[in-house]
Amino acid sequence: MESTSDRTEPPVLALNIGLATTRLRSRLRHEQTRVTTGQTMSQLSVLGRIRADGPITASSLARAEHVRAQSIAETIATLKKQGLVEASRDLADGRKTLLSVTESGRRMVDSIVDLRGAWLARVIEKTISPGEREVLAEAMEILLRVADCRLGELSADAWRA
Repeated sequence: MESTSDRTEPPVLALNIGLATTRLRSRLRHEQTRVTTGQTMSQLSVLGRIRADGPITASSLARAEHVRAQSIAETIATLKKQGLVEASRDLADGRKTLLSVTESGRRMVDSIVDLRGAWLARVIEKTISPGEREVLAEAMEILLRVADCRLGELSADAWRA
């Protein structure tokens, strides 16, 4: 069994966060299959990001999603073709194009959020005590801060378990 100090070491935390998020994402994907949308997880992630952060440029979207510009371009093209996203000129800078979610895209995001949220809310209600919910809320703030961090590349041997 790991000691408490071992579980708080950055390399151990990094491994455990990766494992937990992978398992939760897989479970959420499984729950999503109840409502088939035809979109990939990447497309749904981009659609959700545009809904949350839009109107947004493709380059800002690529940075936020941690993917290459070419990948975002392909995803955006598919979402536009399906009528889920639309592009418009940035009035402040006519050289830029801003992406927004259409009403159809908004409805799709809402239905998926409702489905995932309902499942996850039931799990939280049934398995997590009120005190643990406070801890979970604080952990979510921390995880979001980690996800949005823009550190330079670490050397390969910067962290060793």
